[in-house]
Amino acid sequence: MATRAIETPAKRRATTIVADAVKAAVAKADCRARRYDPAETRQRVLAAANMLFSTKGYGATGTADIAREADVSEGSIFYHFGSKRNLLADIGRMYGESMIEVMWQGDPLEDLEPGIVLRRAFEFMSQHREWENYTDTGCDTGAKMGKPAGIHGNPEAEPFYLSSRDTVCAWTTKQHEAAYAKHGGPANLNVPIASALTYAVVGNAIEAVMSTTDEAERTAIIDETIRFVRAAYGYDDNGQLLTCI
Repeated sequence: MATRAIETPAKRRATTIVADAVKAAVAKADCRARRYDPAETRQRVLAAANMLFSTKGYGATGTADIAREADVSEGSIFYHFGSKRNLLADIGRMYGESMIEVMWQGDPLEDLEPGIVLRRAFEFMSQHREWENYTDTGCDTGAKMGKPAGIHGNPEAEPFYLSSRDTVCAWTTKQHEAAYAKHGGPANLNVPIASALTYAVVGNAIEAVMSTTDEAERTAIIDETIRFVRAAYGYDDNGQLLTCI
């Protein structure tokens, strides 16, 4: 004969307590997910990821860490960004925009030239070395020439490098085209391609500069990089466009 389990008052109370706890946990998670509007959620996640990537490193930071720091649900990170790699790409874009602000400084685009822009870029990179943690790499073991900054240390860091590169190259292309429109310049130069090539050159130079404490060597690297980039864009050593080429 089948027997029916007897549901005692104590058992009913225990079941109710568990059910209420589950409901409370679900409600808490749901409340966290809906606490901020979408724009604020994105900004909170970006700010938290930026802080954690720059202090702990990209590889040592999980999406749960970011969610906890941003005070949002972990699911909202995937909803807004899709993946941690995509989030890193957004950080790269923001980093590129910060570099542009320093290189530009509100000056007329057409009056800027590589010597001015690059010295500002080198200064920016020396003062904002958190990029080494974004990419889980450092420069204290010697210059790693031949590879773009941010890729050699951790292949997963490629989104940061590519996004910052595309952001900066779009601006440098615009800047050079404005300068050529006002002052003249090389007739057959493909400016977008030149911008991408010189970005890689400057990236290697920045790593070399960050790898040495010898001020004479640092100065020599910066000066030679400026001379090289000026020549590539059709400028003389004084930053004047050679309109006859």
